Amino acid sequence: MSLLVRVTRHLDAANAPHALIGAAALAIHGIARSTYDIDILTVDHRVLESVFWGPFRDEVTTVDIRRGDHDDPLAGVVRVSAATTRPVDVIVGRWRWQQRAIARASAMPDGPPVVAARDLVALKLYAGGTQDLWDVQALLSLPGAVDLVAAVDADADDLPADVRARWAELRRG
Repeated sequence: MSLLVRVTRHLDAANAPHALIGAAALAIHGIARSTYDIDILTVDHRVLESVFWGPFRDEVTTVDIRRGDHDDPLAGVVRVSAATTRPVDVIVGRWRWQQRAIARASAMPDGPPVVAARDLVALKLYAGGTQDLWDVQALLSLPGAVDLVAAVDADADDLPADVRARWAELRRG
């Protein structure tokens, strides 16, 4: 069983809502880009407790829990890794709009739910790095971008001010 499957099954068993984000979600939405890790988003703060990951603490798997401080845009990140596979980063969000993104995620037949393109845009704008902004532009170059823009516009009022500003700047071109 892959590490991603182990992690998502563990989250499911704990009733910790989650969704695939990052490059893996981009690939599902039609943008091919590779990264070393696989990213999962949750807003369930229980994942930041060591006891939550008890079944993963063995001679093969390691769990590194990093809590964000009060100024950090994330509540924390949990990296689950094993020597023979790509690590899984469980990103712990803080905000209602991130919770909504998880709730709107689409179920996948053989994997975790995947955030909608509109929510992937918001998450990428929130991250705000050069690669993240490139990823947003790539999503906006796909067929159906007019609908995607309208969906992000509909959500914009619920997003943080800096995310709305990045979105407005991208929209201006």
